[in-house]
Amino acid sequence: MAWLKRAGFQVKTVKNPDWARDEIILACHLVMENGWKGMDAQDSIVKELSALLQLLPIHAEVDRNDKFRNPNGVARKTFDIATRHPAYQGKPTNGGALDVAVLHEFLARPEEMTQTAHLIRQGIATGDLQSLAPTEDEEFDEDYSAPEGRLLMRRHKARERNKGLRKKKIASVLHRGLRLACEACGFDFEEVYGDRGAGYIECHHVVPLHEAGEGRTKLSELALICANCHRVIHRRAPWPTPAELRKTIELKRSADVRAAENLTRPRKVADAQLLRTQSDLQP
Repeated sequence: MAWLKRAGFQVKTVKNPDWARDEIILACHLVMENGWKGMDAQDSIVKELSALLQLLPIHAEVDRNDKFRNPNGVARKTFDIATRHPAYQGKPTNGGALDVAVLHEFLARPEEMTQTAHLIRQGIATGDLQSLAPTEDEEFDEDYSAPEGRLLMRRHKARERNKGLRKKKIASVLHRGLRLACEACGFDFEEVYGDRGAGYIECHHVVPLHEAGEGRTKLSELALICANCHRVIHRRAPWPTPAELRKTIELKRSADVRAAENLTRPRKVADAQLLRTQSDLQP
């Protein structure tokens, strides 16, 4: 199959792709609205979700077969989720680990996850999310955690990479006479790299994904941070703000200083005792 694709042929898949987090979020929200019960394929709401899932720009057309996210498949997924609910007494259907993970996120943070589902639906309805092309690092690894799914993350990163907004944010900082340094760790690219680092710093959108609507991004919603801190912030949800990360860094530095002092204190005491002993021995 791989060589046929390389030769330019379109090869339709036999098995549909696994459900992505975004898709499961929408299905889980449907199950929650239905009192954590599975739904029938003939239900109008299931049919509506089926049509919506087929619009999500997540899976390539060549990876979908004729039954891709049809009402039967959507209905089956609602039972996969419903039968994993802690209150369910029967035997669970064949679901995946991601079904369980998203379910527990809804149970732990129902308002946030509901807002996430609404934002995904809204973004598809307006075309906002469909217009954003996938990025090279969209396949999030262990170092990129996006519990709200790849579509909202795609919009989040598009805002961070908006060159116009980044320039305006940098200009606003310099206009106030402030240093162009990381708001979390204080790293200054120009201070370390000279002219090569002048004017360089990354931009981070501090509004959580489940809150970021389609409105225009304000400069107050952006933070200037170094690449290391940016990566660390995105590493695990919930994402800390630059101020929260700065506090973590300061606590770590203080702990390191105390540890260093504790290591050197016995040596200092021993040196002082040795000096006293030498002094006592002198005639």
